[in-house]
Amino acid sequence: MKEHVLVTGGAGYIGSVLTRLLLEHGYRVTVLDRLFFGRQTLPPDDDNLRVIKDDIRWVDPSVLKGVDAVIDLAAISNDPAGELNQEKTWEINHRGRVRICGLAKEAGARRYILPSSCSIYGFQEGILDETSDTNPLTTYAEANLKAEGDVLSLADEKFCVVVIRQATVYGFSHRMRFDLAVNGMVKGFLQKGKIPILRDGTQWRPMVHVRDTSNAMRMLLSAPADKVNGQIFNVGSDSQNYQIKPLAEAVAGGLEMPFAYEWYGDPDHRSYRVSFEKIRTALDYQPQEDAASGARVVAEGIKSGELDPNDPKTITVGWYKRLLEMSAFLKDVEHDGEVI
Repeated sequence: MKEHVLVTGGAGYIGSVLTRLLLEHGYRVTVLDRLFFGRQTLPPDDDNLRVIKDDIRWVDPSVLKGVDAVIDLAAISNDPAGELNQEKTWEINHRGRVRICGLAKEAGARRYILPSSCSIYGFQEGILDETSDTNPLTTYAEANLKAEGDVLSLADEKFCVVVIRQATVYGFSHRMRFDLAVNGMVKGFLQKGKIPILRDGTQWRPMVHVRDTSNAMRMLLSAPADKVNGQIFNVGSDSQNYQIKPLAEAVAGGLEMPFAYEWYGDPDHRSYRVSFEKIRTALDYQPQEDAASGARVVAEGIKSGELDPNDPKTITVGWYKRLLEMSAFLKDVEHDGEVI
């Protein structure tokens, strides 16, 4: 029988790529998602894919019945969005995901993977590994860090728990985001002939392609438990620790366009370089894409019309604000006769 994986947030930017990858590799997948960005980001339901519209904070525990593993992507997805309603960010990114981890363990799942973020390193000098101090600077990063500790505490011999700290993600997705560094650079270059660079361009940020981080999760589903249980892995590659201005130059090179840029915003308060040696050694993990190749595919998607750079859903915090105005998001909602 095919292994059954529950992917929370599976209709999102990473989730819609991960779900397809798991299906390609023969898994049976249940997606649990609020579908704020629509159902169309995923293939139609069939014998191997089921999509459930619900919330990790209150979904019935029966959704975990028969699940072998959980990849818990459901979250308010970036630093600016996390500040829209800090309490809801804590409810979802911390308490909601710890709840799902506990339910998975009670239901007899064998493995739980928590995708966290390298943003928990904040602003630090030097090369940081999984044993380095953390320095979360936003609600999003703080909630991720607290979730990491609480889910890892549930690991035991029968229940394998793994945390990954993802580099900044980029690349083509059916739930596209143009508020991520590489993707936004491509959009700006094609629309204005200049790459937008957040001041002052010297800040460091590790990068990873959306399919590469999805592949890391897939590998962790089948990795020997004694190699990964209770462990934290940074996900990315040493060669993709970029300063933002040189990153923009790499994007321009990938698009084969003369490098031109414009500044925007205030100086970034996050800067960090990360070591990815641990996952490379443990899993022989090697990302296949880089900023140039990822930028080319995004540009092709825009030029072909498959991606709409002006779709408001591609800017996460802007779409959340619109949903707030429509009383569909982050406000209290009625659930089973009670206000949640």
